[in-house]
Amino acid sequence: MHAIPHQAEKTSSLTLLHNIPMFAGTPDVQLEQLARMAVHRKVKRHTTIVRAGDSTDSLFVIMSGRAKVLNRDTEGREVILTVLGVGECFGEMALIDGSPRSADVIAEENCDLLAIARGDFTRALAGNVNLCLNIMKSLVLRLRDANQKIESLALMDVYGRVAKLLFDSSVEEYGLRVIRRKVSKQDMAKMVGASREMVSRVMKDLEQRGYISVEAGRIVLNEN
Repeated sequence: MHAIPHQAEKTSSLTLLHNIPMFAGTPDVQLEQLARMAVHRKVKRHTTIVRAGDSTDSLFVIMSGRAKVLNRDTEGREVILTVLGVGECFGEMALIDGSPRSADVIAEENCDLLAIARGDFTRALAGNVNLCLNIMKSLVLRLRDANQKIESLALMDVYGRVAKLLFDSSVEEYGLRVIRRKVSKQDMAKMVGASREMVSRVMKDLEQRGYISVEAGRIVLNEN
């Protein structure tokens, strides 16, 4: 495998940072400095990138691939909090309050990551009000998402939680709601707090009733 030239890495990093909502409004000179100081990391599928309880030293930006954020209980049971894709970040909460990592982050696919050291990120925050506001917006969105998940766990049955997960995971494509990325029944179960067998039964029922269709590896949500 050929190494990526340093200038090419810098250009790629700068382009990615420009397209991340968190860095909207950040002056180019600061983004260029972050891109220059950032470290590129390649991780293979199923690699644990960070572990809950680890000390915090970097903010990570996903350049390619996907990663899932999860927690485990003392018996090893897992709950998936969210799945992150290209341009999304993780680690900013711990950088702000200095606490250890709050969850495991595991590569769902082979990933290219951009790691921004805590010192560089803190200096960027100190000199940019827009970046501080964007961080606050990001944290508020995560809090709202967490509140919605808690509400669905408390008020919805498994059928409703699976239906909500399917809708939230879908995107509009030529007038249809489509789930492009493949999600295993096991991972769906970890997202909705149910057994794999129960999720399989719900998915089968949704398909039999015509609410969803599985076509060429994707799921289409049908209007009835």
